[in-house]
Amino acid sequence: MKMYQESHSNIGLLKEIAELLNNETELSSMLSGAVKKLIRGTSFTTGWIFFIEKEGSHELVSYENLPKSLSDRKCELMKEGGCWCVNRFRNGKLTKASNIIECQRIEQAIEENRGETDDITYHATVPLQSGQESFGLLNVAAPHKTHFSADELALLESVAFQIGSAIKRIMLTKKEQEIALIGERNRLARDLHDSVNQLLFSLTLTARGGAEIAGGEEMKETFKTIQCLAQEALSEMRALIWQLRPNGLEHGVVEAVKGYSEMLGLHLEAKVEGIISLSSKIEEVLWRVSQEALNNCKKHSGEKNIFYTLINESKSIHLLIEDRGYGFQYDKQQPLPSLGIQSMRERVKSIGGELTIDSQLGKGTSISVRIPY
Repeated sequence: MKMYQESHSNIGLLKEIAELLNNETELSSMLSGAVKKLIRGTSFTTGWIFFIEKEGSHELVSYENLPKSLSDRKCELMKEGGCWCVNRFRNGKLTKASNIIECQRIEQAIEENRGETDDITYHATVPLQSGQESFGLLNVAAPHKTHFSADELALLESVAFQIGSAIKRIMLTKKEQEIALIGERNRLARDLHDSVNQLLFSLTLTARGGAEIAGGEEMKETFKTIQCLAQEALSEMRALIWQLRPNGLEHGVVEAVKGYSEMLGLHLEAKVEGIISLSSKIEEVLWRVSQEALNNCKKHSGEKNIFYTLINESKSIHLLIEDRGYGFQYDKQQPLPSLGIQSMRERVKSIGGELTIDSQLGKGTSISVRIPY
């Protein structure tokens, strides 16, 4: 009878979690809701999810009711260092739900006297998968629990299968949205090029012709002013079209940046060190950061020569953009000097990277970006 009740309870829990996963469209809230339901519907008292990248780095993406020792200092122990479950996942040795020996992070928390462990020493772990694709791990634990039954592990595998399928669905949806956005950007860029861009070009030629045939000096100056304004507007329009549809990005970010710098009238000295194969996400961030940096060079540096270096540093990509122009007074303790620079930093931070700026009056500016990959 007890076994039947547990089985019935598990079916109800799986149904609840499935409904949540099917209704959610945002990854973070989906994972948080699934872990919360799992913990509240079972004898497990805490749970957490790691996403693990192909190169091995891990990220704590969701958790519920962590003991104080693990939540200490903004979950510092959960975000840094290695542990047995993550290492086994990296080595391809975790393919199904498994009991794990003592939690290495709990052991470290005890050694460093980080607070209560809620009598947790062991945890169970199960990979989050969809088909042949693996995303990370779901871990659960309970006080004084040193072994998890076959039924508990079977439940974990069922929940992990549901979560893995939902992760894949959201990723595919996001990819479709990105493709649609790129298509819309390309359409808008074509429309601008075929209409407004051509009108501005015609206006430039007309103003130039008017200046040549005008009789009085005052009239000539008026036409020349119109020509200059139209030329500036044409340059701005071309830059906007580049932002919507970067020419050459299909050949890599460096080629795209070279083309953009030429369009701005800048001379780019580009250097690439090491073999670099970038994901589309990293490439997009590097492209947008480079674009903003070159715009700033054009507007503020007074210097046309730009030094652009992209380096493969084993576990990270390092981008360095330098000019030897006017520079500006930059205080790290003060707010960022422009929304453009703030936007660059936020883009880099969004994929786990770091952006630093070094600038001095009369000595130029350098922008350094490091992104793990």
